Amino acid sequence: MELNLKDKVAVVSGASKGIGLAVVQELTRYGARVVAGSRTTTPELAELRESGAAVVNTDLTGAEGPDRLVESAVDLHGGVDILINNVGGSEPATRFVDTTDDAWQRIFDLNLFSVMRTTRAAIPAMTDRESAAIVNISSVNARIPAPMIVHYSAAKAALTNMGRSLAEELAPSGIRVNTVSPGPVRTPLWTAEGDGFANFFASQMNTTVEDVMDRWLPEAMGISLGRVAEAHQVADLALFLASERAAAITGADYRIDGGQVKTA
Repeated sequence: MELNLKDKVAVVSGASKGIGLAVVQELTRYGARVVAGSRTTTPELAELRESGAAVVNTDLTGAEGPDRLVESAVDLHGGVDILINNVGGSEPATRFVDTTDDAWQRIFDLNLFSVMRTTRAAIPAMTDRESAAIVNISSVNARIPAPMIVHYSAAKAALTNMGRSLAEELAPSGIRVNTVSPGPVRTPLWTAEGDGFANFFASQMNTTVEDVMDRWLPEAMGISLGRVAEAHQVADLALFLASERAAAITGADYRIDGGQVKTA
């Protein structure tokens, strides 16, 4: 399927690894002009500079970081056609009563306010562009909140709702807004040595990270397909929603969870 992404100006946040890195890889493969935002530059992201991607090292949880990312895209390419808000993440699980105000603030800064500020900065550069599109990467936790990560679930629920509201507000400006809500994905959030979630579960159950990802996690979370998603699969969905092929889709929330969520 031809997505007609060649020469589209795409801004991607949280681009150094996982889903964000996969999105940048696919966009560059399709010939888009990518501006990738990340606090750090991983070797994998640095390699994509050879394919023409620009890397902007900036902290999107701060007040100035989102403006810097969008301004870099405008300075380089004159505007923005696509915004993929991927930045996000959680922290080690804690009981609600032990989750401090600072922890709530950090999680909302990362998962909600960074997206709000980046989108707010990008809208003027996207208005009246042909086929402009915003895709927010949320989570199934917006629909199925889980204990021990109450603040993360709340932030993702707010992000999903914000996307629906923005779709209504921005439609007259020709900007589509959609949400992608993954279940567990095989990314460093789960698999990283030391602080990856799979390492925590593997140590608790005296097993391996591979066993957690390949067997225990799909079973424990009721994933119908029996496997977690891969980052490139989430990227494929995000690119479709950002493309002209999805020109009639806005205000939607697409789950990509292997059948984890059983309700509508």
